[in-house]
Amino acid sequence: MSLRIVVCVKYVPDAGGDRHFAGDLTVDRDDVDGLLSELDEYAVEQALRIAGDWDGDGDAEITVLTVGPEDARDALRKALSMGADKAVHVEDDALHGTDALGTSLVLAKAVEKTGYDLVVCGMASTDGTMGVLPALLAERLGVPQVTLLSEVSVEDGVVRGRRDGDTASEVLEASLPAVVSVTDQSGEARYPSFKGIMAAKKKPVESWDLDDLETEAEEVGLAGASSVVDTAVARPARTAGTVVKDEGEGGRQLAEFLAGQKFI
Repeated sequence: MSLRIVVCVKYVPDAGGDRHFAGDLTVDRDDVDGLLSELDEYAVEQALRIAGDWDGDGDAEITVLTVGPEDARDALRKALSMGADKAVHVEDDALHGTDALGTSLVLAKAVEKTGYDLVVCGMASTDGTMGVLPALLAERLGVPQVTLLSEVSVEDGVVRGRRDGDTASEVLEASLPAVVSVTDQSGEARYPSFKGIMAAKKKPVESWDLDDLETEAEEVGLAGASSVVDTAVARPARTAGTVVKDEGEGGRQLAEFLAGQKFI
């Protein structure tokens, strides 16, 4: 059989930029550059490795999927330039302010519409860092989840992986179809080659909206969100720290300072 892999990726604000909230207390994405979430690059990499190792009947095909504004196509193009085959972009003005639950709903419907055997996600997004999306997505799809894997493979209709904890490692498996998430220890993501970048320009990118997914606007966006930001206060500007000059009493002054801060 062929293997249909869907990789869920997210377009996030650059962590090195000056990030802040808009007036409705959602992230202001207009004043900061965006990019493919670094943790999702590992998901793309693992999908490419699984496809490269595939020896079943038929081909392994990788679709990258994102939900986001127009600029989110940049994240899809990055994944396509790494080697994915095609992309799906879900874009709709009504999605503004959608929380993790709403995003999982939209992704689940898009995954079902695309067709899949395996869904691969990063361990978390680098902006929200919630890490709950893979589990929510698996629940909505009604399939097993095998999450936080540092090693993953597919063979004979089964996905297998290793999850590393603080004191032990687990070997897990699930029958396909399934959802997996991979950590940043799963393998260094490849850099797109010039050939890959040029090839990505010719790869298909489908655009869907909520109507295409038979989803009502009231189910997503700020109106349908189960969690909202009520207030936000800017972090105070950094002030000059205490300087301890060692003129024979530096050790005592340092100890007093640490004791005053309850560090010792």
